[in-house]
Amino acid sequence: MTMKNIKLDITKAALFLNEGAVKEFEPKVKAAQEALEKGTCPGNDFLGWLHLPSSITPDFLKEIQDTARLLREHCETIVVAGIGGSYLGARAVIEALGHSFAWLQNDKKNPTILFAGNNIGEDYLSELTEYLAGKEFGVINISKSGTTTETALAFRLLKKQCEEQRGKEEARKVIVAITDAKKGAARTCADQEGYKSFVIPDNVGGRFSVLTPVGLLPIACAGFDIVHLVAGAQAMEKACGVDVPFDENIAAQYAAIRNGLYGAGKKIEIMVNYQPKLHFISEWWKQLYGESEGKENKGIFPASCDFTTDLHSMGQWIQEGERSIFETVISVEEPNRRLMFPSDTENLDGLNFLAGKRVDEVNKMAELGTRLAHVDGGVPNIRICVPILNEYYIGQLLYFFEIACGISGNVLGVNPFNQPGVEAYKKNMFALLNKPGYEAESKSVQERLAAEA
Repeated sequence: MTMKNIKLDITKAALFLNEGAVKEFEPKVKAAQEALEKGTCPGNDFLGWLHLPSSITPDFLKEIQDTARLLREHCETIVVAGIGGSYLGARAVIEALGHSFAWLQNDKKNPTILFAGNNIGEDYLSELTEYLAGKEFGVINISKSGTTTETALAFRLLKKQCEEQRGKEEARKVIVAITDAKKGAARTCADQEGYKSFVIPDNVGGRFSVLTPVGLLPIACAGFDIVHLVAGAQAMEKACGVDVPFDENIAAQYAAIRNGLYGAGKKIEIMVNYQPKLHFISEWWKQLYGESEGKENKGIFPASCDFTTDLHSMGQWIQEGERSIFETVISVEEPNRRLMFPSDTENLDGLNFLAGKRVDEVNKMAELGTRLAHVDGGVPNIRICVPILNEYYIGQLLYFFEIACGISGNVLGVNPFNQPGVEAYKKNMFALLNKPGYEAESKSVQERLAAEA
């Protein structure tokens, strides 16, 4: 069976630019992608994601699947400990493909997948440990260094509880580390405890790591087909290759239209979906683009909305607020399920005119009507069409956004693969907590706070 590819429609965005403006970006986009391919761009030591899909072997996927099978057999719940790129990709795929109420189903077929280490909420962590009490749970600890505060704190709690509930020997079998190959606290811990471990490649940054064990193991543990996920990414790698002409290369076109709109004063991009399952795809996308492009006082601000829900909260601003925005809509052509709108004898809500229609038909008309309204209101609209939500097309979508991000960041003129600004809050937090080694910073921040009091 021949699989289709996701599609990109930029016509309702290009009309907000001068005629031919998108095409004028072709040489810039081509140069940006060639710089990625040749490794001549800033951050070229973090390009391991670029041809990652095509480098993944069946043996590697089998090792991931075998480990997932072991965890699935011995755990009713699996907690994924990680933050940022160490958790968002996996959660995005699991929630896009999973049952909306999986956490309530307890179907005994698939373990419940929970996430920790992405916040420092005392209530959250306390309630998590309360939920896990008496349960056979395992842990996937994802951290390159092992010292990221949020994740290290959560893992310390989870490790202790797992060992207390299952015994140390049994706990060793259901705790997996995904970390650096040779160095760091998480690597040392994994080696000392004898945990099964996988490596986060040195040349793949966290936000580009969903197709490494960082994303693949949790996704496989949730019961999804990582072979098809990778196959979709491989297909998109070919479809967006450096030799693919601009008019056929949707990643190049997306990078071009984004930069064109940015130059025309559109500083905010709103990622929109009409499927609740895609909420965390947007969250993953926000990190990918925000952390890659937001540097040197440059960059489009990535925001997101879930429609039609947010049309009843943000719709007014989008329709008539400051015209500094554009929308990128992920449109799913065919739902996985079928539900017809019922007829009602009394028709008190006046909706019998919809009787016999699929719910998705109503949703599609809401999508089209909103798009027309927003374009009329001065909001450029980009549309990404996904045939159906399955592993193959989610794999395509992930790689499409990654390669387009690399190209777009290079066109913008920043290093898309570093994140120096992320360290600012950590430095202040460690100083305030009197972490050893931060004595000078602690003194400075305390003096500042005293002066501001």
